[in-house]
Order: sequence, then structure tokens, then C-alpha cells
Amino acid sequence: MKQIIEIPVIELIWSEWKCWNYFKVDLRKNRMSPFPNKESGVYEVRKINSDSRLTIGKSKNLQHRIASALVKGKSAHSTGKRIRQNEDVNNLEIRWANTDLISCVEEYLHKKYIEKFGKLPDYTKNT
Repeated sequence: MKQIIEIPVIELIWSEWKCWNYFKVDLRKNRMSPFPNKESGVYEVRKINSDSRLTIGKSKNLQHRIASALVKGKSAHSTGKRIRQNEDVNNLEIRWANTDLISCVEEYLHKKYIEKFGKLPDYTKNT
């Protein structure tokens, strides 16, 4: 049986790149203003002024994922924890985009990254 699935065009509106330490400073002051809202979306982490990504991920709650998992590293399977162990966080930045189709967008971003670099980002386990 053949099935055709039509996926609508998805337009991502990316945030500006924000320095990793910018989030740490605001976390200490309990300010959430630079953070994304609590909606679902995708995020990327890179070294400052680099074209390659350290990780490309998705979340149902971007604010929680960036604050708790990446910057604080409180999640059990935290990509942020591995990044902090191996990278200079002073040289990292994060951006995000909201979307309801998080799995579809994440898979697309992974595919485009593999086409360009021949592999997934260093801290991305699978797609």
C-alpha cells in the first residue's frame, strides 16, 4: 500500500546567537529574559564564529532545555554536561527557533549538516 504524506513548508525564525556565559549570568540573577519561551523548537550550539555545530537538538520546552540541560547540566543524559567537560564554554554560543514539528525540523537540520560535513555534530548521538 502506498501512502503520500504532504508536509507543509516550515519557516524557522532563528534567534540571534547568544553567548553561553550570557545565560549563566542571567541564571544567577534569576532573569529569564534572554531565554526562549516555553514553546517547542530546535536549538543549535556552536563555537563562536564557527560554521560547524557542536549539537543540534529539539525540545518540547526550549526554556527548560537550554536552562537546565545545556547551561546547568542537570539532566541525566545532558548534552550540556558533555559539552562543558570537553569545551571552553567561554567560546560557545546558542540559538533557537520555535516550531511545532520539532522531530521533522531536527531531522532536516541533521540531514543538511551531514551533507555539508559528512557526519553529525560532535555531541549529537543520533537522528
